Amino acid sequence: MRKFFKQIHIWLSIPFGLVISLTCFTGAMLIFEPEISAKVQSDYQRVERVGLAPLPIDELLRRVEPTLKEGQRITGVTIFDDKELCYKVGLSEPKHAATYVDQYSGEVKGEPERLEFFRTMFRLHRWLMDERPKEDNAIFWGKMIVGVSTLMFAIIILSGIFIWIPKSIKALKNRTTIAIRKGWHRFWYDMHVAGGIYATLLLLAMALTGLTWSFEWYRNDFYRLFGVDLEATSNNAPKSARGGKQTGTETPYIAWEHAYNNTRDIVGDVEKLTIARGTVSVPCGGWGNQRAVDKYIFDEKTGEITATELYADSDRSRKVRGWIYSVHVGNWGGILTRILWFLAAMLGATLPLTGYYLWIRRKFVRKGARQQELPSRK
Repeated sequence: MRKFFKQIHIWLSIPFGLVISLTCFTGAMLIFEPEISAKVQSDYQRVERVGLAPLPIDELLRRVEPTLKEGQRITGVTIFDDKELCYKVGLSEPKHAATYVDQYSGEVKGEPERLEFFRTMFRLHRWLMDERPKEDNAIFWGKMIVGVSTLMFAIIILSGIFIWIPKSIKALKNRTTIAIRKGWHRFWYDMHVAGGIYATLLLLAMALTGLTWSFEWYRNDFYRLFGVDLEATSNNAPKSARGGKQTGTETPYIAWEHAYNNTRDIVGDVEKLTIARGTVSVPCGGWGNQRAVDKYIFDEKTGEITATELYADSDRSRKVRGWIYSVHVGNWGGILTRILWFLAAMLGATLPLTGYYLWIRRKFVRKGARQQELPSRK
């Protein structure tokens, strides 16, 4: 049985190893994107000087409107507890776009673009830089290759666990120790064997959750494991009237100020909250699902809170979706788990490379050395 798993491990690693290595490396690079981007783009995100009181939300958003590109509209505004951070104004397009405005001076800082490095890392991580096909039924090859490679990676990890299982206490010690004074070959061997087992659970979690973005059939079955039927959820989802497109010159911004104050009276000090049409979203905070939010529904004319949608009472689909994302990127436990996920992903990027090294050395280098040692035939 051990020999069978070894063959599976090797012959799946050879064709898919480079894609796996690239996917792990680019994933690691994306883990600290928010912090790095905030540092590089601090001119956009930080106010010039903290004033006595911020300008009204209505006035600030009216200053933002003339700066919008054709087709863009304001979808919401995020207000941070940190008084040195500008208000973040969400935009309808492109996806995740936002512009920043100094709430004390009223200066519109502008719409920072995603750093080109992280844009490239993301496209490599998800699609190998491939472009999404225009035809609906066309195969998205980049996405397909990454998805298949990730699926094979999960099988490679599981087969590696069976290969790793030691037969004795002495073997256990050898397979959990990385020697640094016994030569490069021993070091790379230990990095592959011992290092790989240390990162196994985290890499497996990344792979299994990442596959939900690659294959619809896998996503549906994966969610069913947690009692969620995505097809039924999609078909039965109520049509929300909130967040609809603005018409004419009508704006809800005056009520947003009242909704903000009313929500703060209920929740107190929070890291941030986001106001959209008819809804104030407040992160739950703490460890766990980092997309968990409590929603406070307000009257768009008066800003009075009319209902609450607490995360604790939300449907399982919403909870599972957030947990899958949080586990995949490793932010469920704050900075500690993000560091662990970064180290595991970086180690995952080296595993195919050390595996290639060990396989080539065993298959060709040693074989050639043995042939040279054989006596020549006359």
